[in-house]
Amino acid sequence: MENEFNIKKLLKSIVSYGASDLHLIRGSEPLIRLNGSLKPVNLPKLTGKDIEEMAYSLLKEKQKHMFEEFNELDFSIEMEGIGRFRANFYRTLGDVAAAFRTIPLEVPSLDDLGTPAIYKKLIKREKGLILVTGPTGSGKSTTLAAMLNEINETEKKHIITVEDPVEFVHQHKKSVFSFREVEKDTRSFATALKYAMRQDPDIILIGEMRDKETIEAALTAAETGHLVFGTLHTSSASRTINRILDVFTGDEQPQIRAMLSTSLVSIISQSLIPRTDKGRIATSEILVMNHAIANLIREDKVHQIYSQMQLGQEGTGMQTQTQVLVNLVKQGIISRENAFQYANNPDEIGKLIPRPY
Repeated sequence: MENEFNIKKLLKSIVSYGASDLHLIRGSEPLIRLNGSLKPVNLPKLTGKDIEEMAYSLLKEKQKHMFEEFNELDFSIEMEGIGRFRANFYRTLGDVAAAFRTIPLEVPSLDDLGTPAIYKKLIKREKGLILVTGPTGSGKSTTLAAMLNEINETEKKHIITVEDPVEFVHQHKKSVFSFREVEKDTRSFATALKYAMRQDPDIILIGEMRDKETIEAALTAAETGHLVFGTLHTSSASRTINRILDVFTGDEQPQIRAMLSTSLVSIISQSLIPRTDKGRIATSEILVMNHAIANLIREDKVHQIYSQMQLGQEGTGMQTQTQVLVNLVKQGIISRENAFQYANNPDEIGKLIPRPY
């Protein structure tokens, strides 16, 4: 089928270019995201019919019915000899549009990613909650996959992942994996977490903590002797804690603060920033729980956590985003302009390095 060949050819092209994403939108030629920027592929502009035929060639009957009912569809697909992709189909002005994200078939290691040494210490914890946060496209899934890969290489554990859709597929090495895809293998994140307690997991990965029930279940799992990994679309440690608390009513918050103060292990807030040479570099603000931060969470003084992160760094592996960005600018790895553009606190950076003009 010609259109099936076309979509395979397009997906193959993003792998060969080393791009992260492919966008198919009516009236535009196919677009790839390379080093964070969209670039057109040298092909004719797409019609809605072109995209619909290519998109539907990838779907099973059940998926077609779901898309036609909801006009949204998330799924993952693996193409032999090409790669694995996360796909989202949606409609724009009535026409089908599609976005594809590449998922490497080879799961990266923490050493491959050049992550801070503290990551290997965090994953040795027997229980608690580790959150990797950041905007879409900041490498959260890749970092989590590398953390689980390290566990898989070194420890005998049962790891349950709950994702929408399943992204990285790990081979069973020392550990064994149960992959659960929302809609396909389980009804929802919250449902999967409820029943995970009866599936004898050591470690649980939650692809996205997107609602109150899921967050509550994650905290309970972390409190009851499991190591839980999760993601949120937040840009700093303090904002992550506030986002969790804001999901609950005022009456519920004291209990959630108490649960967080005892179960939270670490928050890693990531950004991918363009390098001055080529490619992008992952930067991470890292909170590691200690008694002082636990007390601040319990006492509803989240606004003071950033100061504690600056003070409590001796031997903990904690670092603020500002420290990381300033160091990268001084080393010439990122530009001053990008440091200010991606900064959560540009005024703080402005006191340490001259503001670009």
